[in-house]
Amino acid sequence: MLSWEQKRQLQLWDLAHVWHPFTQMAQYAQTEPLIIARAEGCWLEDVDGRRYLDGVASIWCNLFGHRRAEIDQAIREQLDQVAHSTLLGISHVPAIRLARKLVELAAPLARFGEPLTRVFFSDDGATAVEVAIKMAFQYWQQRPEDQGGPRPRKTKFVSFGGAYHGDTLGDVSVGGVELFHRVFQPLLFETYRAPQPYCYRCPLGLRRESCVLDCALACERILDQHQEEIAAVVIEPLVQGAAGMIVAPEGFLRHVREATRRYDVLLIADEVAVGLGRTGKMFACEHEEVAPDFLCLAKGLTGGYLPLAVTMTTERIYRAFLGTVAQRRTFFHGHTYSGNPLGAAAALATLALFEKERILERLPERIQQLAQWCERFRQLSHVGDVRQKGLLAGIELVRDKLTREPYPYDWQMGQAVCRQARERGVLLRPLGNVLVIFPPLVISAAELDFLCDTLFNAIREVTERN
Repeated sequence: MLSWEQKRQLQLWDLAHVWHPFTQMAQYAQTEPLIIARAEGCWLEDVDGRRYLDGVASIWCNLFGHRRAEIDQAIREQLDQVAHSTLLGISHVPAIRLARKLVELAAPLARFGEPLTRVFFSDDGATAVEVAIKMAFQYWQQRPEDQGGPRPRKTKFVSFGGAYHGDTLGDVSVGGVELFHRVFQPLLFETYRAPQPYCYRCPLGLRRESCVLDCALACERILDQHQEEIAAVVIEPLVQGAAGMIVAPEGFLRHVREATRRYDVLLIADEVAVGLGRTGKMFACEHEEVAPDFLCLAKGLTGGYLPLAVTMTTERIYRAFLGTVAQRRTFFHGHTYSGNPLGAAAALATLALFEKERILERLPERIQQLAQWCERFRQLSHVGDVRQKGLLAGIELVRDKLTREPYPYDWQMGQAVCRQARERGVLLRPLGNVLVIFPPLVISAAELDFLCDTLFNAIREVTERN
């Protein structure tokens, strides 16, 4: 454990030099920084030795706990071989093995469409989606004659209100979180925006009991009217994460996929947050029997250890980029650390754990336990809506449950609840007025009860005094 002087020095350096993401630094500077020093299992430990249950899986990426022996060992063994070697024009063993493993894992999706057989490596979820956007754009510019030839007018994208796909400019262009994206508007390319599938606050003013997937129909109308210029639809399958864990109504994803096929538009599935077991299946698209043209994965791919992402696509898309050097059909995009051997080794170990521990078979018990807690959360007087899919949930706080009036943004009610939970040993991070439960997939029954009970009491305490 650090001495008081060492701890204080770290806090001062943190405040003096570290610019934290998605953090209002003027407010942060008025608090005592929480500095994590070590971790094990589902728990984090700060420099004072206080322990916190990692209730958001270190921002949605830690699948099997911290200091997982199998992943640690895989990284150590890879260090004895090579820590980094480029994929530009050459290859290396872990990237090849990982690409093959991912193709095998995605093979079941081929029952619903074209198999995903090509893997492009990048660094994180944002770059994975950016890659898919650029690939989709370039595909239509140089589509081979045996596929119908180029369609150069297809340069636009369709995305959804509330969408979040990362923070690169391409991702922000197809994003829909106004709080995050409004200031960058002059830098962005124009997109068609379909209404988000937010049943609790329906953007079309409808009620779920009587609508017929009108939000999906609205997306289909956009495709019908502008199919000649639309390259792809970008979607977060089943759950819009940063929008507040918005769970789409059943059938929404399938309807969008069928519409894209009907109008000759590509589908980019951003499974950065919801892929790799989070929804109870390996890929969220499996729930509605959807095979996308691009599948983007990151976050949990390395078990939350190292930055690594992939964009998977089909042979049809890949063949549009083949030709002579003189034809310049190459995909001119890359990252220094694409397919980094250490990250690839961690990912292979992570995927092996799914099989070794039969994670997908064990998840239903924990998902049902979370569902029971969600019913309890719904009874609280200032909880307006509770949304769950697999082992994730969003709990939306409201000022008035009857009218669904939200708390004012500057009240920071979500933050207040999370501060209260942190004092009781649970680390969470809200999305505005939405409290997020997103634990490691291996969380025990006792740990999940502790997480939910702590959050339950924190909500009650904070909302009843405001």
